[in-house]
Amino acid sequence: MSDRFLITCEHGGKRIPPRYRPLFEGRETLLHSHRGYDPGALRLARDLAAALDAPLVVSTTSRLLVDLNRSIGHPRLYSEATRQAPAAVRREILARYYLTYRRRAEAQVAALLEQGGRVLHIAAHSFTPVLDGVERRADVGLLYDPARPSEAALCGRWQAILRARARDLRVRRNYPYAGRADGFTTYLRRRFPADRYVGIELEVNQRHVWAGGRHWRALRELLVATLREALAAPGEG
Repeated sequence: MSDRFLITCEHGGKRIPPRYRPLFEGRETLLHSHRGYDPGALRLARDLAAALDAPLVVSTTSRLLVDLNRSIGHPRLYSEATRQAPAAVRREILARYYLTYRRRAEAQVAALLEQGGRVLHIAAHSFTPVLDGVERRADVGLLYDPARPSEAALCGRWQAILRARARDLRVRRNYPYAGRADGFTTYLRRRFPADRYVGIELEVNQRHVWAGGRHWRALRELLVATLREALAAPGEG
């Protein structure tokens, strides 16, 4: 079965449209923190899309305006900056940014499926090394639904190859978050069958992004190369 690829990045930037900037007065530090966006995720998404010749759907609007990786009704869909905004303002934000983004990505999946084969969707994210005083003990996380065999098998191969190629790299599955937790890939799994849609959330520790330079570039190249190797394994593609 041939694979077609889609790369997305839900937390690619920290931009706040001028119309909503008054909501964020005094919260500039928060916008520049890991809560405002996923540092490095946009660069990683672009590299993956270029390597796989895949459509790329990204957002550079801050997740503090509305979190594209949460479901409607989730308590963290809106941040403390937007949660208390008038209902009409929240509906406008939802329509302009959340629904527009999600519908565009979902339409890409549907269009690719019409071409035959299955769609492999990689959602690029990054995570802060320490959260609430607790160290996250991983360099790379591969998030998937264990109940979907194609996702579990691919992440198992990808993890094994990464560990073999870089023995000091801590690669964990369904860490630092559970792959079945609320998120965009979880939503898309409900829309498309397991034999046609494979949704993987790729999480990279932000300490590698902050290292920058050759180190960060080498890690991105490693992730791309090992994904290709995992997909080339017997029974894949």
